[in-house]
Amino acid sequence: MAQKLSLEDRRRQRLRYQLKLKSGGRPRLSVYRSGKHIYAQVIDDKAGHTVAAASSIEKDMRGSLKTGADKDAATAVGKLVAERALAAGVTAVVFDRGPYLYHGRVKALAEAAREGGLSF
Repeated sequence: MAQKLSLEDRRRQRLRYQLKLKSGGRPRLSVYRSGKHIYAQVIDDKAGHTVAAASSIEKDMRGSLKTGADKDAATAVGKLVAERALAAGVTAVVFDRGPYLYHGRVKALAEAAREGGLSF
């Protein structure tokens, strides 16, 4: 018998399925949002490895941020992950918001990544 999935897991799986259909082989910009920090990584699903990553828990970010759980932190992480992805040669990605609504910190991270040079 199959295990029943939580609503969060169902949203995540539904979004990943839709992204797989639309991605066209582009890497995925995945976002994880916790209560204290925000994390982003650019993942190449074909090769199965992470191309670039950034989070509000990094040492150079901690000094400049008031907290890791606000829009300012998300904006900083978005700019940093875009900068690292461009350095790795990635310019176009698919945005994977996970089970989170495109709102608040997730939206701030996405807009900062776009400003940083990523297209999605």
